[in-house]
Formats: sequence, structure tokens, C-alpha cells
Amino acid sequence: MRTLQVQSVNLAFGEREILKNVGFTMDERTRAALAGANGSGKSTLLKVISGSISPDSSSISMTRGARVSYLPQSDIVLPEKSVYEAAEEGYRRFDPIIAEIKELEERTSEGGKEAMNAAERLSECHELLSDSGYYERKPRIESILFGLGFTKKDLTRQAREFSGGYQMRIALARILLEDPDFLFLDEPTNYLDIEAMIWLEEYLKAFDGGLMVVSHDQGFLDDMVTEVYELFNGKLTRYAGNYSAYLVKRDEEIKEIEKAYKKQQEEIEKTEAFIERFRYKATKSRQVQSRIKALDKMEMIEIPAHLRKLSFSFPPAPHSGNDVLVVEKLSKSYGDNRMYSDFSFLVKKGERLAITGRNGAGKSTLLRMLASVDNDYQGTIRDGAGVKKAYFAQDTENTLTPSNTVLEEAESLADTKDIPNMRNLLGAFLFSDDDVFKKVSVLSGGEKSRLALLKILLHPSNLLLLDEPTNHLDINAKDMLERAIKAYGGTVIFVSHDRHFIKNLATRILYLSEDGPEFFDGDYSYFEYKIAEKEKKLAEESHTKKKESSPSQEKKEVSREEANQRRNRLKSLERTAEKLLGELDSLTEELNRLNEKIALPENYSDAAKITKLMAEKEKLEKEIEEKENEWMKATEEAEECRE
Repeated sequence: MRTLQVQSVNLAFGEREILKNVGFTMDERTRAALAGANGSGKSTLLKVISGSISPDSSSISMTRGARVSYLPQSDIVLPEKSVYEAAEEGYRRFDPIIAEIKELEERTSEGGKEAMNAAERLSECHELLSDSGYYERKPRIESILFGLGFTKKDLTRQAREFSGGYQMRIALARILLEDPDFLFLDEPTNYLDIEAMIWLEEYLKAFDGGLMVVSHDQGFLDDMVTEVYELFNGKLTRYAGNYSAYLVKRDEEIKEIEKAYKKQQEEIEKTEAFIERFRYKATKSRQVQSRIKALDKMEMIEIPAHLRKLSFSFPPAPHSGNDVLVVEKLSKSYGDNRMYSDFSFLVKKGERLAITGRNGAGKSTLLRMLASVDNDYQGTIRDGAGVKKAYFAQDTENTLTPSNTVLEEAESLADTKDIPNMRNLLGAFLFSDDDVFKKVSVLSGGEKSRLALLKILLHPSNLLLLDEPTNHLDINAKDMLERAIKAYGGTVIFVSHDRHFIKNLATRILYLSEDGPEFFDGDYSYFEYKIAEKEKKLAEESHTKKKESSPSQEKKEVSREEANQRRNRLKSLERTAEKLLGELDSLTEELNRLNEKIALPENYSDAAKITKLMAEKEKLEKEIEEKENEWMKATEEAEECRE
């Protein structure tokens, strides 16, 4: 069993200790999540393990020959190659063998004993590549790329032509093709649509190595992991079970921490009152100094920021009619690309309609039309009586005022009653302490998106149109938003790839695919079952089609490089078979001579001699059998290469 041991990892940036004596052990059965607040050091730890950055000190060891692969959350750099070629780099571990084969092929043409040795090694190299599946890599590369949402036409396009989200998918494909023993994934589900996420889950469930993943998708974690490592204040703690089990256990611990925190605060208050009261009394100076030292040495109790129960509620939804949105014969095109054609539907008051589907299927386009942001369409979109819309787009952060502080920006749209509680609301959206005084201009993309979402949610409305509202939110903030939407008295239409979020909110699902819009009036489990069933059917049809294709068509798909490799392999196998046949002839002659010795009276009548000769015969027969098996294997493989 292959193992990876991480021990005594320490890393500090200036005075801030990111990792403090961190350690854990993984084996090929490990399925772990790495949890913690934003900025707690999760990505840093994965980079240390992968060798991307150097810690101040560490002890990392693994089984000899084991390999580690790491998918970073950002800063993906792809080569100037096609999508297929960029993914194929997952096979670069075989480059040294390919180079050796080329060298050996030159040496085999020189003749003599050196050529025989080179031919033998060449055969071993080809066998290694054959056993590893290298020669059959093309269908596997295509299968993974198709699973992640690429089409046949995409494979020949340049990788750098694609958006950042699709470049991340190419990088993920390359990582999966590396076939590591230990796989570390940092937010692998970012930018994946529902189909790609379902495919990735099934792939990782079949993966036979150790897995550690960072993700804000609770549904993904619940399905994938059997243990959770929490990184808090630089220290790592292990919890058995999936992510939901971890939250239950952690909630129990949080309650105990809150009790201890309250008790500590009371103790601090009493101590500070004593110090203040007797600070200037000489008779009490010793006691005062003793308490000051005790306060300095006290280890302050902290509640993990990412597990604090956050709270937020929408302003009361104004009254509206029962028919909130009416869409009739909607058509929309971008050039020759028709997104919608004669599409009609009705949204009722109180509905929670989730819109999902493959990237590029028109989800954001539909939401923009419903929000009256995009009016370039044919057909009718009619708001119901009294409808007041609030729309959150993925690029809504562009509407923020750069010169404002975070607090000023939030207060600019808030009701007077919300202003005293604004600091708490900002904390719920991960803006705490001095963060609220940052200028909007210096915020990251994720911070701007969170601030824009808060502004939208503070605006009184009865129809929320939300495009990927959970992007840039951690699991606790998502939970807060989910609870707020459940308690919201209005109607919600939202685009999301977050299955946990959809599962807990949606009352109806609109699925957009190449076959057109399709409504599902059941829960998410039913929808997921239907999609998985559809993907399975498509896979079976593809397999049947490939099976029925003519031999000549299959041969056309074999690349020139693979054809050359097959010819070289055939030559090597023929030389090996010929060599083995010669060795078999020699061994057979030796066995005949031994049988003649055994038949001599002076030998078979002598117990000691005959025992020795029979042992030699048994050994020789075993050697002949092994050589025959090797010869049969070489000749059979040679026949396959000729076909």
C-alpha cells in the first residue's frame, strides 16, 4: 500500500504563522476534505505538499515510486498547443522512456552483442508502455475532455483561446491523465456545470489513489469524502465522516467553545476591573502585577470565523400578483447561434426556480432578458402586477463606486433601520474588522462580488433574479444565504451550479441543453437521476457506434506516430521471439542430454546421483516452460501488431 506522510510543516509570512507543526498521513484509500476559513492557509498547505512552495521546515515522505499531482485554484498556465495536446501532457511522465526507445532503436541497427542487449531493453520499454495504456491514450484523453464539457471540434482549437473557466478544465484533464497515487485538488468544481460535476464525481469515485480536496460545494464534499481536516489558526484537526458530519461535530464543539469564551471574557473583565481599581495602590502592586502577567500569558479563545453562525434576512417583500412573470414565444439568437426559439413559460408567486445546464447554454442570457437588461429578443416577457425586481449579475461588481469604502457602499442603499446593524451584515458577507474601511477600488474580484450581492439583497423587492450568487462565498456564508432565501416572502429565479444550494432551495428546475429547455417539476434528486440516466444513454450509444464502425475507419484514426511505434514494437517482438526460440532449442538439447544421463545404470542405481539429476531436470523443465510462455506472449502480441 502506497502512503504519504506529512509531518512538522511550519510556515510563517512575517509575524503571521500560517502553518504550525501540521501533519497527517494518507494512503490510497484516503478521501479527505481540507476545510477552513478563507485565508486560513488551505491552498498554501497544498502547495507545500506538491512542492510548489518551500516551508520553513517540514518532513514529507512517501512510498518509493509514488507520484503526487496538484490542481491549483488559479494561476493556470497552459502551453501554446491544442486542447488535445495540452491534455496529453498528462502523459509526459513517459517522455524519458520515449527518448530511451529512440536511442535504443538506433543502437539495434548497429549489430553485434550490443544490438542484442539494446533489442532486449527495447522490448522491455515497449512492454512497459503497452502495460501502462500509453498506446491507447487517445480514447482516454478524449473521454476525459468530453466528460469535462469539450466537444470534438474543441480538441483541435488552441487551449489559450478558451475562457479562464475552460482553461481550468483543461488543466484538470491533464492532472487526471497523470494517474497519480495522490491527488490534491483546490476548488476543482469552480466553473464546472452540472453535467461536468456529475462526471467528475463518478471519475473520482473510481480513482484508485488517495484524494484530498478543497471545495465550497458541500454536496460534492458529502458525496466524495470520508474525513475532514480543518485548518484553524495554523493547526490541523481531523474529523471522521463526510462534511455534514463534520459540521454537526463542529457545531457541538462551537457551543462548548462559546461557553468557554463567555467564561474567559467574564474572567478578563474581573481581572481588568481589579487592575484598574488597585493600579496605584502600593500595597496591592504585587497582586496587580501578577494579574497583568496572567492576562499577558492567557491563551485567548477564538471561534473559527468560517463556522460562526451568520445571520441575514431580506427586507419584507412587497405584495405582488400570483403571476409574477409571463414569457411567451421567446426567441433569441447570437448570429447563427439560436439560443431560444418559441419558448414560453409562467413563473408563479413564491416559486424558487433554478436554472441550470451546460456552460454556454444561455442561462445568464435568459436571466438578463428576464431582468430587462437585455431587450434584444423576439417574443414577450411581461412582469406581473406589483412586481419589483432585484437583479444580481456575475459582473455586478462593475456597478460599485471605486472611491467609496466598503461600509459607505453598503450604507448607500440600506434602509435607515439597517444602518446600525450594517457592520454585522458586512461580517456575514465576510467583511470584518478593518475590512469595512477598505476602498472598493482595492478589493479583489471575489470581495467586490460579495459586496454587490449584499447591496442587491438590501433592496426591497418581491422578485430576485440571481446569477451564480454563491460564487466567492464560503460554505457558512452560503448556508446563511440559503436560510435567508428560504425565509424570503417573494419569488426567486436563480442560476447556479451548486447542487447543494439547488437541492435545498429549488421548487422547480429549468434545464438548458442542446435539446432545448426542459422543466423538471420534482426535487433535485429526481432531476439528477434523469440527467445521469441521459448521460449513461449517450455513453452507451457512443460505445455502440464505435463498436459498429468499420475496421478501415478505426485504422484511419490511428496517428502516424502510433503507427510508427507499432511497427517498431513489431520488429522488437520478432527479434525477441527469435532470440527466445534459439534459447528454447539450446535448453531442449540440454534436457535431452540430461535424460540420457538419467538412463545410464550407474546413475539411476545410485540414489544420491539420481536425486541430483532429477532436481536438475525439474529445474530445466521449469525454465523451458517459462521460456515457452515468454515466446508465446511475444508471438501473440506480434500477431496483434500485424492486424
